[in-house]
Amino acid sequence: MSNIVIAGITQIETIVKVKEIPVSYAPFTPAPDTIFTAPGGDAYNMSLAMSWLGDRVEFMTVVGKDQNLGIFNPPGREVTLSTNYVLPIMRETPMEIILFDPMRKQQVFEDLKDIRDAVFNAELARPRVEEADLVVLSNANFCRPFIKLAKDNGKKLAVKIHHFDYEKEIYNEDFLQNADILYFSDNTLEGDPFDFVSEMAEKYHPEIIQLGQGEKGQIMYSRTLDTKVHYNPVAAPKVDNTAGAGNASFACFLHYYMKNGDAVEAIKKSLMFAANKIGYVGTSKGFMSEEQLEQWERLIFDPTNTAQWKT
Repeated sequence: MSNIVIAGITQIETIVKVKEIPVSYAPFTPAPDTIFTAPGGDAYNMSLAMSWLGDRVEFMTVVGKDQNLGIFNPPGREVTLSTNYVLPIMRETPMEIILFDPMRKQQVFEDLKDIRDAVFNAELARPRVEEADLVVLSNANFCRPFIKLAKDNGKKLAVKIHHFDYEKEIYNEDFLQNADILYFSDNTLEGDPFDFVSEMAEKYHPEIIQLGQGEKGQIMYSRTLDTKVHYNPVAAPKVDNTAGAGNASFACFLHYYMKNGDAVEAIKKSLMFAANKIGYVGTSKGFMSEEQLEQWERLIFDPTNTAQWKT
């Protein structure tokens, strides 16, 4: 079990299942059991995932000034997140709409409201950072003060880059230069993915780089192992919606990497964790405990094992 500080974007997400993308025009479409609304976002989803896995998590984010914080801990959920560091300082909470179809196509509409102007006083978080084993950030403006706070206290820093863009790389250099572990998604990248990973490794010298590739799996670079390897995805029991799979995978990787320092084991477990997650609609649903994940792993790799996976 590790002490983790997670700071980043939290939003209210509406996920809509449609017949196909692009959506054909119709003035009215009855859509029973196809529209789902819940909290989501990098910070919220990763905080939940790592809490499910047994880590002690401090969830730090900014939301709208009128936001009811009770929404982040719905009744009946086994895992509860502290909202002591959820600061209601924005005009409105960021929002996202995700359309998805049976072919895994997605169309995302994101409205981050006034998040660029939000200021999180990182000094509030100093006691928690001083106790932390790992600080996890998304590359939002309000997370920048956490970089110095983590480094001044000698903490390992992991950063999830939200939609990498070469034209905006200069604005992310403080995150990129200081991160020990970097996570990217390939959904905005062009060109050879291995070349991209090599470029980021040579330019910023992180310990680990992960490049999520959706249904193609993931590429991992390890400076310690001097390797750059592609890993195929784990076949999912079922696929309902892939939104949030990257957050789930990164959270699980960090949990196991902090636990035992074995990047290869960590990425294999993270791919299983993500495979289970995409069987649920909602970016903050479908997480497993460490015990559930390892039971599933035994069932996959030891077919003579008659133990049943707990749900």
